[in-house]
Amino acid sequence: MILAPLPAINVPIIWVLGGPGSGKGTQCDRIVAKYGFTHLSSGDLLRAEVASGSSRGKELNAIMERGELVPLEVVLDLLREAILKALPTSKGFLIDGYPREKEQGILFEQTIAPVNLILFFDASDDTLVERLLGRAKTSGRVDDNEETIKKRLHTFNTHNEHVIQQYPEKLRKIHAERDPDVIFAEVSSLLDPLVS
Repeated sequence: MILAPLPAINVPIIWVLGGPGSGKGTQCDRIVAKYGFTHLSSGDLLRAEVASGSSRGKELNAIMERGELVPLEVVLDLLREAILKALPTSKGFLIDGYPREKEQGILFEQTIAPVNLILFFDASDDTLVERLLGRAKTSGRVDDNEETIKKRLHTFNTHNEHVIQQYPEKLRKIHAERDPDVIFAEVSSLLDPLVS
């Protein structure tokens, strides 16, 4: 499928990576509040598409119910549509939890736009397990149990390593086991030059 070229995207595009429980959501909320960026999560876009009841949403629901991975192109299409929709008013884009695999990153840059910066919130598996088990006490999420958490972390670590090796010059590793205010000060120091 050949996609029409996107209009020039003259605002920053930032990929936000980090294992489950690394604090990505907290930092994304702060970035949106300070910089007015548009926060796009591939997971949220998929869930919204399924909830819409569209024919694409029904297909996605069937794929996810079978426990299969959603095709790269579908996730890319959803991101592309969301970026196009928000482009007239957005000051920048935070693409949260994407790319999950090296191929996704390559396709994104070929069909949407180059990424300006990659923020990787890095925390040890022990810290992430502890945080997620703590969250499980209040979240009610079925995937917040120790066995599932360890599987999710293994999957994340396996694929993420390939992603971060692909972009050494754009990647900024942020130690995510510190106070959220300290982390955000570092994030701001990286984003300020992009928006000035």
